[in-house]
Amino acid sequence: MPSEVEIKFAIPDLRALERRLRRAGFRLKTRRTHETNTLYDLPDASLRNRGEVLRLRQYGEDWKLTHKSKGTAARHKTREELETGVADGKQMDAILCALGYQPCFRYEKFRSEWQDSGGHVVLDETPIGNIGEIEGKPRWIDRTAKALGIQPADYITDSYVGLFFKWKAQSDSPAENMTFKEVRRARRVQTARS
Repeated sequence: MPSEVEIKFAIPDLRALERRLRRAGFRLKTRRTHETNTLYDLPDASLRNRGEVLRLRQYGEDWKLTHKSKGTAARHKTREELETGVADGKQMDAILCALGYQPCFRYEKFRSEWQDSGGHVVLDETPIGNIGEIEGKPRWIDRTAKALGIQPADYITDSYVGLFFKWKAQSDSPAENMTFKEVRRARRVQTARS
């Protein structure tokens, strides 16, 4: 099965990182595009318990269904990934629900994609902050990270679900999903309580 090898990193200054990407020879593949993701699981949470992910993603007008196996996280995160295009995301959601899967987590972001001949870098603007991903072969990831000023100590191998729940615990947010609307509403509730 195809493998995904990547690292994530926090982006303190999005525009500065875009300039570094251009200087490093990357070209913009996809402009800033809205992306929504829904994770599915069975009622017994068997996928989550095995460390697997079943995701339906809408990126602009395109839909994809993805299954990711349990990953291994060392310096880089590696996991097997199967992915296919879907013509009708709403119908795919209905099929998954008919098979007993239920939406269990939603997250969204605005993503731009950059690439060179070795791999790609994505810049994600999320409700909990800006996060980048470098995906490719391990040595290429390390060379690219160094060229962009990202140190190995800055590597993040957690998923967006993991990052969200860490943020939720640190911020004491009542948000249950990583959507702009839900995180904004949770912040208003927290402000009103203060």
